[in-house]
Amino acid sequence: MLLSKERLRALWIRPWAPQGWDEDRKRADDRARVLRARARRRPFLLLFLLVGPGVLVMLGENDGPSMLSYATTGATYGIGFFVPFIILTFAMAYIVQEATVRIGIVTHRGHAELIYQRFGPFWGNFAMLDLSVGNVLTLITEFVAIRAGTAFFGIAPWVAVTMAVVFSVAVLLSGRYFAWERIVLLLATANLLFIPAAAFSHPDFAALTRALGTWQPLPGGAHGAFLTLVLANIGATVTPWMIFFQQSATVDKGLTRLDLPQGRIDTALGMCLAAIVAIAAVVASAPLFTHHVGVAGLANSADFATALRPFLGATGVTLFALGMIEAGLVATMTISTSSSYAVGEVLRRGHSLNLTLRQEPFFYAINLASIVVAAAVVLIPRAPLLAITIAVNVIATLLMAPALLFLLLLVNDREIMGNLANSRIANVAGGAVTIGIAVVGAVYGVVTAFPQLLAQ
Repeated sequence: MLLSKERLRALWIRPWAPQGWDEDRKRADDRARVLRARARRRPFLLLFLLVGPGVLVMLGENDGPSMLSYATTGATYGIGFFVPFIILTFAMAYIVQEATVRIGIVTHRGHAELIYQRFGPFWGNFAMLDLSVGNVLTLITEFVAIRAGTAFFGIAPWVAVTMAVVFSVAVLLSGRYFAWERIVLLLATANLLFIPAAAFSHPDFAALTRALGTWQPLPGGAHGAFLTLVLANIGATVTPWMIFFQQSATVDKGLTRLDLPQGRIDTALGMCLAAIVAIAAVVASAPLFTHHVGVAGLANSADFATALRPFLGATGVTLFALGMIEAGLVATMTISTSSSYAVGEVLRRGHSLNLTLRQEPFFYAINLASIVVAAAVVLIPRAPLLAITIAVNVIATLLMAPALLFLLLLVNDREIMGNLANSRIANVAGGAVTIGIAVVGAVYGVVTAFPQLLAQ
């Protein structure tokens, strides 16, 4: 029998946590809609209500630096080798993120909180600090993308950055998780602007089909620039903040075991959309490769948009620049929220978007502080923004291996996971991703620190 909203609230709300009452009431109301859709056998409405964390985390990772990486890839090497390679990297991302959905559903704990509880305060604090520092650095690169994208339209840097901060904070204060999620999801759909931008490049669909069906040989061999782009494309797909965000968002959304199929569909849908957009960015920039336009001096999205104007036209490059702005903005909101979740979880403070600013100012202060610090760095005169972006990519890739190790340990812990622990096949896949990322991180670090090794 379908539970009434009042009965569901009574079952869900925790009487021993008066400050969390409003948080639980809002989540119970959201769950009531889910239960009604399931009871009335309306699968599309059910999926609509449950979609969110997976799509957000995948499109959020299609951030400014990632899209610049894909654009550089297309401009430097065309589509042959990298189109199937990008599909492979997003398959890796699905393996990782599907595990976070299961852990969140079973434990009702965020990733940082669970590490704290299962491995002790030292590793919990390590995970929190590791994520927080990495996130602030990554947020700087997001504002770099926003600043560069808006520069194409002649908007002053301080105006663009200020508008981005104000918009992010306004959405953050929407009052509940579901509203925040829907607003950011709506904004994230602008990531799809890269698809019509790619269409304006008049791609060779036969060549694109061949690239999708066959893995082309290495273009020019595994020299330094090629290897750096391979590593950068991997780092553009799987990063630590994604694990923390999706697990915490799964908990904040209130997903249960019954919702696991929709959680997996949500993650798979996000993977497919993000992979298509990433390939579109490669295709949109491929004319620079075809016409032998040098890309060594193209450091940001404004430079790419200007270089692509003769091939995409005014409309195409406008879509390209707008897509870059969206990429930075969505990533700013999701990454800063992952920091708030982690810090709140480990410090045992309120950590939910269903709490108001008055109920838990600390949660919102962490989010706002990370955004403001990153925005301020971008506005520093003559700040080495390109060097910061490169350094952040290296750090994110190097930090991924320990994050994956914690994930594997948790998802194999049958004491907490029960029958949703990893299967043998899942462990083989997860282990391969972990080892691969560890090797990639080591190579990326060595290549970045000692580029002369590949030049020899």
